[in-house]
Amino acid sequence: MSGATDAPMRRQAVRFGAPAVVSEMVAGETLAKARPDVVRRTCRHEGAGFWIVQLAARRPGDMLAGAKLMAEAGVDVIDINMGCPSKEVTGGQSGSALMRDLELAGEIIDAAIEGAGARPVTLKMRLGWDDTLRNAPALAQIAERKGVQMLTVHGRTRCQFYAGAADWSAVRETVDAVALPVIVNGDIRDAASAREALRQSGAHGVMIGRAAMGRPWLPGEIAAALDGRRWRMPDMAAQCDSLAEQVADSLALYGSSLGLRMARKHVAAAIDHLALPLPAAERRALRSELCRIEDPAELTRALRAVYLERIPEELV
Repeated sequence: MSGATDAPMRRQAVRFGAPAVVSEMVAGETLAKARPDVVRRTCRHEGAGFWIVQLAARRPGDMLAGAKLMAEAGVDVIDINMGCPSKEVTGGQSGSALMRDLELAGEIIDAAIEGAGARPVTLKMRLGWDDTLRNAPALAQIAERKGVQMLTVHGRTRCQFYAGAADWSAVRETVDAVALPVIVNGDIRDAASAREALRQSGAHGVMIGRAAMGRPWLPGEIAAALDGRRWRMPDMAAQCDSLAEQVADSLALYGSSLGLRMARKHVAAAIDHLALPLPAAERRALRSELCRIEDPAELTRALRAVYLERIPEELV
């Protein structure tokens, strides 16, 4: 979710009832150098919910430095990333590459806990590196012994990347291996898939990732369904206000030029999910048209025209 779960998106997710939101992954070594683009990724979102920052590192010293910095900044929870499958991350021996070296993984966990001080540390992983090394239960037991307080398991190996279907049932081995709460992740798109993921895995909760792009209310919707609470889909006016706020927050965080570019992925995803009675080709054309607008005020006006003028009256 790099470039996606920034502070503007997280603000909207908690606005619509997400119980917890997690920052983009940040490398401990670059955070320690205080690069402005890296520091922005850790920004606290406005509104309710814990401030959770996800850190990655290939050296214990880098994790220690990053965790200390975030603890000093007042973060509520530090989440260790041992699940990212990207070649850029695993090539540096961090992310899910650490599942091939459990001794080093343990040292990085120790460093995160030391740097975090009294703050909780959690860990996200995959089932393993590949089908010959599905060692999530072993890593989970190491993490539990060292003091990690919660685990999240994506139901694929690193070498699967995002291909095929997440194997929720395979997460049950990790659930059974530890006494910690375990969260299941991967391919959770709605309340039905969340319930099925919980049934198959025996996990204690779900994490939603890519499916929330363009639908920041989705985590809140799923949480309400799992809790048995009534939930009402935001109408088109509320959806439009939310997207306009996200664009404005992006401009404030990144500056006008970069902020507009960062917001475009969210605009495109929102149009993909919008209840517009348009053929696929016209929807793509509309998305492209909106993402070419260079003036923020013009973009906001165009979004309001789409949401409040082109939508069928009964949906507004």
